[in-house]
Amino acid sequence: MKKTTNFKQLVLNKTILMCPIAHDPLCAKIIEQTGFQVLSSGGLACDAIKMGVPDTGILTLTEMVDCASRIVDATDLPVLADGDAGHGNVTNLIRTVQIFEKAGVAALMIEDQEEPTRCGHIAGKRIVTPEEMAAKIKAAVETRKDPDFMIMARGDSIAVNGIDDAIARGKTYRKAGADIILFDALESIEQMKRVATEIDAPSAVSMVSGGRTPNLSCDEFQEIGFNLVVYPTFCTCLIAKAVKTAMETIYKNRSLAGTEDKILGLEEYNELVGLSEIREKEEHYKAYCEEIAADFSVRR
Repeated sequence: MKKTTNFKQLVLNKTILMCPIAHDPLCAKIIEQTGFQVLSSGGLACDAIKMGVPDTGILTLTEMVDCASRIVDATDLPVLADGDAGHGNVTNLIRTVQIFEKAGVAALMIEDQEEPTRCGHIAGKRIVTPEEMAAKIKAAVETRKDPDFMIMARGDSIAVNGIDDAIARGKTYRKAGADIILFDALESIEQMKRVATEIDAPSAVSMVSGGRTPNLSCDEFQEIGFNLVVYPTFCTCLIAKAVKTAMETIYKNRSLAGTEDKILGLEEYNELVGLSEIREKEEHYKAYCEEIAADFSVRR
């Protein structure tokens, strides 16, 4: 089954879909081995990987695609990619869709912020007009080659214009062809219920530790009516905390003492990333090489 088709079927399934954002290809492997069915690449993680900066929307389109494509290559799971605001106008948006789809992602999120974009849970967001966003969505839908390649419309207007404006925008985005509607930084269960019930489309929610959205379980999100829950910052912030704590310990103790229970052993790490499979392939082709060398020697 195509990854796009798999992703679409999982979104439309009655059971809510959990979608962690992988910090990097290593995290993608861990997410897959844990048992998740899909994952995502995101702007905050890409900013951290590429430059070690906050989620400020400064990475170029090709840098964002590079992050997503490396995650795609590291896993067999469908990947939802972050298209920011399309990296420009409708013309730029068309190219954004083309190269993300070519990179092998299963779905693409586009948001209605002005560029450069900001993290959805940070104050000071600026949004484009609903008609400009609707035009981008229509262009994205008409540009994709695979009809199962889902376009997620992300709205950031709640903090700017309120929930009524957000609902109206969501209906407009759906009419323009958006396959999934996500409003970032939902601030109450009441807002969640309105988004999930008043817009006739599959709906997604973004769950950020310490963010504006109430910390509900997947079962609670499903009961409200959501199809998908995305965890955009967890891996990156978890890694930052773990590394910060470990480095402080090493610096204080002047040795690795006290960190043994906080890290994987080298053997366990190598197993995680598939070193044994690589060695097996090397032996397989080494044996083939020896077979050919023996045959060649006889023929001489």
